[in-house]
Amino acid sequence: MCGINGIYGLENLQDPLKLIHKMNESIAHRGPDASGTFHSKNVVLGHQRLKIIDLSESANQPFHSSNGRYTLVFNGEIYNYQQIRKELEDDFVFRTNSDTEVLINAFTKWGKSCLQKLNGMFAFAIWDDEAESLFLARDRMGIKPIYYAFQDGTFVFSSEVKAVLKSGLVKREINQNSLYEYLNYQTIYGENTILDDVKMIPPASWVTIQDNQIETGVYWQIEAPKKRTYNSFEELKVQIAEKFGESIQKRMIADVPFGAFLSGGIDSSIVVGNMAKYSSQPIKTFHISFAEEQFSESKYAKIVANKFGTEHTDIQLHPNDLLNQLPDALSAMDHPSGDGPNTWLVSKVTKEAGITMVHSGLGGDELFAGYPVFKQLSSLIEKKYLLSFPKFLRKLGGNALRLIKNDVQAEKIAEILTLDRFDLESAYPISRKMLSDNQLRQYFGSVKFQNGAKSYVQNHLSYGQLGFDLPYLSKISVAELRTYLISTLLRDTDQMSMAHALEVRVPFLDHEFVELLLSVPDEWKMGSSQKQLLVNSFKGLIPDEVINRPKMGFVFPWEVWMKNDLKQFCGDNLNYLENQQLFNKGAISNFSNQFFKGNPTVTWSRIWPLVVLGFWIKNNG
Repeated sequence: MCGINGIYGLENLQDPLKLIHKMNESIAHRGPDASGTFHSKNVVLGHQRLKIIDLSESANQPFHSSNGRYTLVFNGEIYNYQQIRKELEDDFVFRTNSDTEVLINAFTKWGKSCLQKLNGMFAFAIWDDEAESLFLARDRMGIKPIYYAFQDGTFVFSSEVKAVLKSGLVKREINQNSLYEYLNYQTIYGENTILDDVKMIPPASWVTIQDNQIETGVYWQIEAPKKRTYNSFEELKVQIAEKFGESIQKRMIADVPFGAFLSGGIDSSIVVGNMAKYSSQPIKTFHISFAEEQFSESKYAKIVANKFGTEHTDIQLHPNDLLNQLPDALSAMDHPSGDGPNTWLVSKVTKEAGITMVHSGLGGDELFAGYPVFKQLSSLIEKKYLLSFPKFLRKLGGNALRLIKNDVQAEKIAEILTLDRFDLESAYPISRKMLSDNQLRQYFGSVKFQNGAKSYVQNHLSYGQLGFDLPYLSKISVAELRTYLISTLLRDTDQMSMAHALEVRVPFLDHEFVELLLSVPDEWKMGSSQKQLLVNSFKGLIPDEVINRPKMGFVFPWEVWMKNDLKQFCGDNLNYLENQQLFNKGAISNFSNQFFKGNPTVTWSRIWPLVVLGFWIKNNG
């Protein structure tokens, strides 16, 4: 795991090596073990290394091919590198035991078609000195990021936005459409970022720059209909257990100490249980707990830790602890998000314990229909009869619901009731909103913006698209995987863990495992209890207390803390944001006052992204 930087198109730059050194310095936290640069013709490349596999200096980067033609900077891990190496040994003499050397040799032999062979999380760039071209690619699931800007013939890229800005070649101008989307969803979907000129290479995509021309392509389609490899429910459960076990084993290859995040939920418990199967040493597990028992999962994490004999660390977090560390956590966030500090804190303690790599249960909810959104959107199919009523009557019913319940969910249902149809492309974007269109209008007046979540569903899952024939729950999975997971959970996990030079691996997101789960019929996936298919596939592995417990998200007691210990911190950043003239006068204070007065429709999750945005602009504007 590392950080990568690069600049292509050096004609108008006086000292490109100085710029790449600045970019390296800005992401040194991602790879404190070694730093390197490369300069040739029309490109400079930079690399910060976190040593995970082959700790020798010979595996440092930038890494050159044996024929001298190619130079690679690589962030991530290729989990099947040993198998690929066997395919290459007749053609190459290997001088390291690294996946880095396997990757550059694979590209030397197969070109961009090597991407089809890779199983891993990765973002890399390869300079071809002969063709004078730059090739970049990103893993299938979007676990590792590449941000870039292309202006006036100069292409700048990096693992983090802050390094792109550090080059001094890109303006810090907020994109108004992205601002709307951030407030709507706590994040920004697709290729866009909060800044006008900075983009993100999409998952499963490659980019080639040559002669100042950009060519792009996609090498894998998550939305494609999947063929079944099983003939019965019992056979499916066996395959799930086997495939997941293989994913775990691949991800336990490392030359450094490793462990796992253990929330006490089903997903992380299954990860730890499977790790224990294949480890000769006790697994080191890490958990954050709170004095506020209604938010704490410590009890369940300890049950799992005891069953599998892990070396367990319980980090009890108090409001003052968070207040003292919150500025550092938010400073590590180079792109505003409504999530993240929890990962920053658990990563900090994990790294301080001498761990360099951990496993996480991210992706389990998305694949096994663990979120409420799966049931909510599925229920719409049964309620299509409501569309036979005139829209004005449905609108009246929605308004009545708002008056009766007066909460966030009621607002979403009311908006869905006014739709012309209850299909996924119409309903899903509403289900993920944090602010309604009416509330956005209070901020900005008349608002029209390109809705990233809606665009994604329309482009990938609507009629005539590759994902249209997937089972309905799998369609929702794809929407979740390509929006909330990539743009919030994975991006935040990368930023917050790598702030401490900690690598996070996500075995649920092995692309072969994902393909298997997307083929599963709805009736086998949605059971009478949460994630029943996952639990049944690992029957007897995790304790009943964990299986039967109420579902809790891994969140802090924000509601309590923001109204008490963190009130001053929140107020200062909200006031700063209000003075930026990005919003209608008084809109921020009016909205936040409703939260502090206890208005149930203004939850902490609607205010916190504003606090983060204020902090981010103050420190990055």
